Amino acid sequence: MSSPIHEPSATDSATPDQKTTSRSALRFNLTIALLVWTVWLVFGGRLAIHHLFADWKVALTMVFGSLVGGGTSEGGGAIAFPIFTKLLHIAPYDARNFSLAIQSVGMGAASLSILYLRIPIERRALFYAGISGVLGVVLGAYFVAPLIPPVIVRTSFTVLVSSLGVALLIVNREKIVLRNERMPIFGTREKSVLIAAGFVGGVISALVGTGENTVIFMVMVLLFRISEKIVTPTTVILMTMVTIPGFLLHVFLLRDFTPMVMGYWLAAVPVVAVGAPLGALICSHMKRHAIVLLLLFLIVLEFFSTLLLVPMSRPVLWASLATLVVCGSIDWAMSRATRYRPGSLQPARYARESEV
Repeated sequence: MSSPIHEPSATDSATPDQKTTSRSALRFNLTIALLVWTVWLVFGGRLAIHHLFADWKVALTMVFGSLVGGGTSEGGGAIAFPIFTKLLHIAPYDARNFSLAIQSVGMGAASLSILYLRIPIERRALFYAGISGVLGVVLGAYFVAPLIPPVIVRTSFTVLVSSLGVALLIVNREKIVLRNERMPIFGTREKSVLIAAGFVGGVISALVGTGENTVIFMVMVLLFRISEKIVTPTTVILMTMVTIPGFLLHVFLLRDFTPMVMGYWLAAVPVVAVGAPLGALICSHMKRHAIVLLLLFLIVLEFFSTLLLVPMSRPVLWASLATLVVCGSIDWAMSRATRYRPGSLQPARYARESEV
């Protein structure tokens, strides 16, 4: 039986236990960073240091990307992919491989921080959506990605995050929002939904380097009505589960992890080792409403940057708009489902949150 989620008032001061936990978290994150830096320097040597300075634009991009990836449901690839393809003019396939590679480090470190801090997550979703997500990223890399033109890959990412924006607007249209702190019903139907969503998210991740986290976020928030503060760290761990095998797949089996992408990866590794766990720590202390506003800002930025910077033919534009309408319709349908609404469940099985 779940207990209500209460967000502390903005005027509340940190308790001694909270301060001790924060110091312990910082020490743990520093330990992770030092370990990653050591491995990076031992195996990368002079080459790693060279790329850190030569590819400083990549490292700077991932300062912001790692904070976003560790603390939100978008993932570091949500920053890396659009900047790489639009501003740095890197091929979408290379940007995708980089996103998978760098998230395996950054979101892996953030996941360890989340587990160490015992930040609340929906553990059952990790099993069912995680396994199907790995299958999706493997099959997507072999059978779907080779068939999709680069311009479609670029715009599909925008459609994906725009769908997330639609979902957030739908679910936050009321001032008083009821949320479950975990899945209130967990039977065959719910397991099937998680498996299907995880697989679709894995296929999308095979295309753009991120997506598992976004798809699961929409399903868990819109359909299952779980708090964003629970879903966000859950999706960080799920994305880690997908990116690591996706990264290894491109390195050892597909063998399309080019020396150029390797250089970008070496430049970004020491940055994300700090930024991603720090992002997870920061967002664990943020209000739910603040997390939503941050995500909406990033989504709006992505949408308009695509319109301004990506040359698209009329067929591609119409296809993108049609896809957005379809995804938005699915989001709307999930938001209208009443099976998991907290108000229709027993009072002790839902949480009430007020906007602040």
